[in-house]
Amino acid sequence: MDEILRIGKRSFFLSLAALLILMAFAVFLSIHLPSGTFERVIVEGKEMLVAGSYKVVTKPELRFYRYLSPPLEVLFSSDGPTVIVILLFLLILGGSFTILLQSFMISMMMDRLSLRFEKRRFLLLFALSFFFMFSGAAFGVFEELIILVPFCIVLARKMGWDSLVGLGVSLLSAGLGFSAALFNPFTLGVAQKLAGLPLYSATLFRLGVFLSIYLILQVFLLRYAKAIEKEAKSSLVYNEEPREDKFEEVLYPAKLSGALSLFGRLLLLMPLFILWSVFSPIVSSLLFVLLALLFLFSSFFSVIHSGVMDFKKAWSSFIMGVIGVAPAIVLILLAMSIKLILTRGLVMDTILLKSVEFLSPLEGYSGVYALFFLVMFLNFFISSGSAKAFLLLPILLPLTDYLQINRQIAVQAFLFGDGFSNLMYPTNAALMIGLGFSVVSYPKWLRWTFPLQAVLILVSLFWLTLAHKMGLGPF
Repeated sequence: MDEILRIGKRSFFLSLAALLILMAFAVFLSIHLPSGTFERVIVEGKEMLVAGSYKVVTKPELRFYRYLSPPLEVLFSSDGPTVIVILLFLLILGGSFTILLQSFMISMMMDRLSLRFEKRRFLLLFALSFFFMFSGAAFGVFEELIILVPFCIVLARKMGWDSLVGLGVSLLSAGLGFSAALFNPFTLGVAQKLAGLPLYSATLFRLGVFLSIYLILQVFLLRYAKAIEKEAKSSLVYNEEPREDKFEEVLYPAKLSGALSLFGRLLLLMPLFILWSVFSPIVSSLLFVLLALLFLFSSFFSVIHSGVMDFKKAWSSFIMGVIGVAPAIVLILLAMSIKLILTRGLVMDTILLKSVEFLSPLEGYSGVYALFFLVMFLNFFISSGSAKAFLLLPILLPLTDYLQINRQIAVQAFLFGDGFSNLMYPTNAALMIGLGFSVVSYPKWLRWTFPLQAVLILVSLFWLTLAHKMGLGPF
């Protein structure tokens, strides 16, 4: 087992190339699209656009180097605090997980799980995937579950699969659950509030959506996992990652078992923090930081208190882990800079305007479908679901009323367009962090998930068609 958590070299350079191309495209748009702005108002601490207030403005004159500097300047932009927290989260998690790797706590944990589920490994796959997907659907947690992604990657390899299966049961499942929302307060809750709908109305309809997406995901994961079991070289990352010894029983020192038990008890605080964040806006805003600090404290305290490592050795392992994942910082900065390029060129609002103008002449089923694809397109530029709701829905909802599309259906189209594509666009920081913990490059991830995304688009259109036909409401 690799004893340092690191991003693969090939994965890094392929992802780097893809992001540089997208940055160049953003620069092209910022130069050639007309600049313009909407008026904005602050409602309950959130920024909202004023419908019909768009006006063309003079394009800002920028020196050439200003188109190259956004990956650094994003640290000092309005998104700077968020970016810094994400980067610190990545480094803390990378360092802490390496402590667990080099202390052999991860080896012991994975050996126990693999031996216990040797004959029921697919049951484990289904259960893990359900846990992540339900967490995203019910509590709106996505980025917060990244802490568990490295564990799932190691476990998948130990079970004889690969890193993609590990990412599938964790990152992919959480992201799909986030979109197939049941009670997600950050997208469904915000969108229904802005639409004036009863909170969490149409839950039975969304339960059907959730179950259908879960079944499709399990078929996707099961087929791929079985293909790897039949022929290891069918793994898309066969040449990138080391082979694991399956179900090899090893004798570990007794104090390691104590360290693992202590670590597990400390980590039980994680679901409590997540549940608390649903009801406390303050805890919600600090959740990323709290989870990172909890993981940092748990890893250090468990190995030192149990005598598995002294502080010097634990600190050395932590630094090695930080260095191992540090290249992913470059990828995240490049991804986050795309939005800065567009906003500084004052073309983000122009993109919003043109998108709404595309929707305005449509009605009925075509209007519903166009709304779905519109949100999916805009998700590339604005990855935050709640931010997108506050920016976009005040403009779109009056338009959907005019087009005689029920607001409940508009909310569902928003959820489909917002969530699934989070797992496709490199501008989503959670996706890039998750890939940063593996040997999977962004292009290879796209290649693996593309067939699933195509099916999800068709399923989304089916549910939207059904919703419009049955007049999903109350209005």
